[in-house]
Amino acid sequence: MATVVSFVLCVISFCASFKNPSSCNYYDQSKLEAANHKALFVFGDSLFDPGNNQYLNGTTDEGTSATSWPYGQTFFNRPTGRLSDGRIVPDFIAQFAKLPILPPYLESGDHRLTDGANFASAGAGVLAGTHPGTIHIRMQLEYFKNLKMSLRQQLGDAEAEKTLRRAVYLFSIGGNDYFSFYSSNPDANESDQRAYVEMVTGNLTVVLKEVYNLGARKIAFQNAGPLGSVPVMKSMHPEVGSGCAEEPSALARLHNDYLAISLKNLESQLPGFKYAIFDYYNSLGDRVNDPSKYGFKEGKVACCGSGTFRGTGCGRRDGNETYELCSKPSEYVWFDGAHTTEMANRQLAELLWSGAPSITGPYNMEQLFGLS
Repeated sequence: MATVVSFVLCVISFCASFKNPSSCNYYDQSKLEAANHKALFVFGDSLFDPGNNQYLNGTTDEGTSATSWPYGQTFFNRPTGRLSDGRIVPDFIAQFAKLPILPPYLESGDHRLTDGANFASAGAGVLAGTHPGTIHIRMQLEYFKNLKMSLRQQLGDAEAEKTLRRAVYLFSIGGNDYFSFYSSNPDANESDQRAYVEMVTGNLTVVLKEVYNLGARKIAFQNAGPLGSVPVMKSMHPEVGSGCAEEPSALARLHNDYLAISLKNLESQLPGFKYAIFDYYNSLGDRVNDPSKYGFKEGKVACCGSGTFRGTGCGRRDGNETYELCSKPSEYVWFDGAHTTEMANRQLAELLWSGAPSITGPYNMEQLFGLS
C-alpha cells in the first residue's frame, strides 16, 4: 500500500512541477488529435484538378491554358494549373476538414500522404478513350495503388490500412465522357444514350469497388452538372439564345439517376460503405438561372474568354491573346467557358460539406469526416 501511495504522490509532484499543470494532458491531447485526423483523397476531372495536367507530356490545351494568366489571380496570385481564378472545391473541402490544400499528386517533392492526395486531371473521363493524354479514372486508381504502397512503407501495414479506412474519398468524373459522346453523336437516340450512360456508370462502379477493396469506406460524389448550360456549349448552339442546350443536360440527368442507384446498391453490398451525393446539377443550375439570389451579377457569360458568352479562349497560349477579362470574378458564376469562379466554388463546397439531405445525402462530407 505504501508503494502505491508513494507512486501517486510522485505523479502529483511531477505534474505540479510544470508551470502549466495542463501540460500533463499534452500527450493525451496529441493522441486525440492523431485519432481525429482523417485524410482526403480526390479523384476527378478539370473541376477538381489542382494542376496535375501541367506535369503530363503532350497534355491537352485545357491543361496548359490553366498555367497562364489570368488563372489563379484571385487567391494564389499566379497560375497553378487550376481552371479557376482561385481555389476549387477540393481546396475548400480540405480547409473545412482542417487539412492543408492538397498539391497535385504529380508535383515533385515530399508529400504528406497522411493528409491525402489529389489525382484529378483536366479533361479526364471514366472511359480511357475520353481525351487521351489525360489521367482517366483507371489511371488515377493506379496512382492510388502506388500511394498505398508508399503509405505501407512509411507507416507499416496496420497503420496504412487504418489511414485509408478513416479517410474520405471525393469524386467528380463523367462530364467529359458525355461532352465527348454528344460531340460525336449529336443525334443519338434515347436507346443509344442510355446504353452509353450504362457503360460509363458501370465502369465507374467497378472502380469504386476496387477503391473499396483498397480500404475506402467513405465516398463523396459531386454528380454531373448541367452540361448544356456551360458557356462553351451555349456558344456552340446560338439557337438556344439565353437558354441551354437540352441534349447534353439530358445525358447528365440520366447519369445522375444511374449514379444514385449504383451507390445505393454498393451500400447494400459492401459492409461499412457510406456515401454522399452532392446535387451539383441543380445547385449550379440555380446559380446560372438566378445569379442575383446567390450574390452574383452574371450567371450565363463567363468572366474570361472570347466570343459568344466568352465561351472559349481564356488564357490562350497561341500568341493571340484577345480574350476579354471581367474586373470582378466574384460577380460571375463562370470564370471561363466551362469552369466556375472561386466565389461559386466556395458556395458549392459549402453545400457539399454541410448541405441538407435534399442537397447532399444521405451523408454530407462533414458527417463523413465525423464518422469513425
